[in-house]
Amino acid sequence: MAAERGTLAVSEDAVLGGRLVLRQPLSGHRVGHDAILLAAATAGRAGEQAVDLGAGVGGAGLALAARVGGLKVMLIEIDATLSRLASENARLNHMGDRVTTLACDAEDVDALAAAGLGPGSADRVLMNPPFHDARRHNVSPDARRRLAHAGAPGLLERWIASAAWLLKPGGVLTLIWRADALDDVLAALAGTFGGIAVLPVAPREGAAPIRVLVRAVKGGTVAPVHLPALILNDAQDKLTPAAEAVLRGGRALSLAEA
Repeated sequence: MAAERGTLAVSEDAVLGGRLVLRQPLSGHRVGHDAILLAAATAGRAGEQAVDLGAGVGGAGLALAARVGGLKVMLIEIDATLSRLASENARLNHMGDRVTTLACDAEDVDALAAAGLGPGSADRVLMNPPFHDARRHNVSPDARRRLAHAGAPGLLERWIASAAWLLKPGGVLTLIWRADALDDVLAALAGTFGGIAVLPVAPREGAAPIRVLVRAVKGGTVAPVHLPALILNDAQDKLTPAAEAVLRGGRALSLAEA
């Protein structure tokens, strides 16, 4: 279903097997597998505070809230238009009482603090940062898609620093990133986070992973764990049962340990 929000054309799409309805721009970045996988990799309990950095229209944060009843979620998005859509989506999915939005830069800790998210205020942080280096990759001419996909040098380290600032001791960060740059993630986590677990995501059996989901504990000391890959598609290019259970059935991944 397509509609107009001012001059912005939006669609209303069912995701997560119809468990979630999202209003999102027809052009530019659209909610896909990455957001749902990120939510499925994130644990949570009723009464906890989760923060979704770079939330867009709220796909990951709302999918997490849909799975974990009573969890409070703050959706942080720099694009004010997408942030307004995220707020609409929280109401549309009857989560406006526990899902709130803030239009600000994920790196702006002063703005986060002004909104009530001071240091050590979050139990969980989840994030899907722009993971293409604008200096090395072709970037989209669409401004919103470019902002969602391509970041300036050092962005990963700065977002992880914001997550560390937000999280309580023992709080958990979950992120999704390019599989070929896992070493960059591990380097950025070093010194502040431990208890790291890595779950690769591969397009099909035998193919190289395209994404990694990473869980890390602020101040954790447990040795890193590498989990077996999630395989998205079978030989007929259909979702595998495991992927179907997560992407459409709303099941949590093994990475989402409380």
